Amino acid sequence: MKSLRLGMAQMNPTVGDLEGNVRKIQGFIDQARELEVDLLSFPELVLTGYPPEDLLLKPGFIADNLKMLQEVVAYSAGITLVLGFVDTGENIHNAAAVIHDGKLAGTYHKTFLPNYGVFDEDRYFQPGKEYPVFIVHGVGIGVNICEDIWYPAGPVLHQVRAGAEVIVNIDASPYDTGKRLFLEKMLGTRAMDNVAIISYTNQVGGQDELVFPGQSFLIDERGELLAHGKPFAEDLIVADLDIERVWRSRLHDPRVRKQRRRSDEPASPRIEVSEAPAPTPTSSPKPPLTPRRIEVLELEAEVYQALVLGTRDYVHKNGFRKVVLGLSGGIDSSLVATIAVDALGKENVIGVSMPSAYSSRGSRTDARKLARNLGIEIRDIPIKDAVKAYGHTMAPAFKGTEPGVAEENLQARIRGNILMALSNKFGWLVLSTGNKSEMATGYSTLYGDMAGGFSVLKDVPKTLVFRLCRHRNTVAGSKLIPQIVIDKPPSAELRPDQKDIDTLPAYEVLDPILEAYVEQDRSLSDIVAMGCDEGVVRQVIALVDRNEYKRRQAAPGVKITPRAFGRDRRLPITSRYLSH
Repeated sequence: MKSLRLGMAQMNPTVGDLEGNVRKIQGFIDQARELEVDLLSFPELVLTGYPPEDLLLKPGFIADNLKMLQEVVAYSAGITLVLGFVDTGENIHNAAAVIHDGKLAGTYHKTFLPNYGVFDEDRYFQPGKEYPVFIVHGVGIGVNICEDIWYPAGPVLHQVRAGAEVIVNIDASPYDTGKRLFLEKMLGTRAMDNVAIISYTNQVGGQDELVFPGQSFLIDERGELLAHGKPFAEDLIVADLDIERVWRSRLHDPRVRKQRRRSDEPASPRIEVSEAPAPTPTSSPKPPLTPRRIEVLELEAEVYQALVLGTRDYVHKNGFRKVVLGLSGGIDSSLVATIAVDALGKENVIGVSMPSAYSSRGSRTDARKLARNLGIEIRDIPIKDAVKAYGHTMAPAFKGTEPGVAEENLQARIRGNILMALSNKFGWLVLSTGNKSEMATGYSTLYGDMAGGFSVLKDVPKTLVFRLCRHRNTVAGSKLIPQIVIDKPPSAELRPDQKDIDTLPAYEVLDPILEAYVEQDRSLSDIVAMGCDEGVVRQVIALVDRNEYKRRQAAPGVKITPRAFGRDRRLPITSRYLSH
């Protein structure tokens, strides 16, 4: 039987850590050798980490990446590898190296360069012009990169016409909700249309605001899922491919053989990488593979794991060990503290209670109860005296005015100063606790509660915050996050009896409007047609539009929705356009 043992190395690289990335690559190669893997694929730009952004404008970085590639080539005895790197020529290319037994057998240059959402590849790379097919142990392998597989008439079609039976697609595809199901359906369709096995090897790990979920998968020529990588964790996925069955399927399906190459199509050269092994009946079989369980997460579990991984990698990859955050007794800070403990360990999370004259006794009690449940250190730093001192200092300037938002926000800015002072003194990273609903509407204080090095919930709507808290308690089998924290009405507690609904629509009303306007770019009239009150919609749109200047100054945070502020949604601060 014609077969191939394929491995997919779902790896967590660090951008710019070329030597560290090579060590990880070598570790995966060692594991694959023990299982006698024939071909092992790695993610897109795995040597450099993805996305390298303007590091690609540094000639030394590109040269070092090529030097590290040679180290991988030298380490490839007895195995075929496909891995991402930056190639050079007249320009630079997002490339895949095909390596076999100590030699660089060939390269593939990415053809479709995404330049939307979080992607800026057209800024750096030149597109490829050929669709080579690599012959590995007698099997035709079409290698391509991420975006290339999204196009039905793209590289996959040409490579199949040139004899590819297996498509190895290497990826750095970041997480957002709902994307996994779309990818599986799209790649299943691509596999069935081309009667080919498709391997999708995705990066895992956090890189600034982006989180890569892993979740690599292997789909057979019938569109059925053969294997699935772990979500949000490094993994080596190995499977034996029945190439003979692909051949039999094509005999019964005339679509591939009836397609004719056009004269203007890009070239698809066939490159012999390794000879087909001679049949040896006496040879011992390859080591058996442990059956893999395909793990599919519910939405809340998926988002929660993305937030934990994004927080862990941001903290560790940037050289921090401990984090500090303000614990108000509210739901946002409670969820951030819980995520931080799951990401970093309870010994590396410090909570700070900073009560003012308007902080309720219940909130202080709730913060302490959460800290006990999580096992974290909590420090009390009351701000009453600091508020009085600021009031005395500002009295001449504020003379003749009524107390209002400025005085309220002084409390938030004092708390921000305290957290940043602790960060400065002890080297802790400050986690800010604002959510997407607050960021969208500007219901946050610049240089106050927005102060920090990383904003864990920046892309998490408030209604999802509640769901994530309930999910975490379900996983814990206890009220890890106290029920009273989840049940009480949200409040900033900057004035007597303050509630969020004094300023904003109820979050159950607000979040669908924000999703429609921010993530879907729907107009005022479209949103009203959804059944929303026109006055409320106008209020929300005005708040979103006028607070772009605040969001530009916010800390980076984990992207989990299809359209996050910052990398995805880029609007001018100065704009007079009104949605209608």
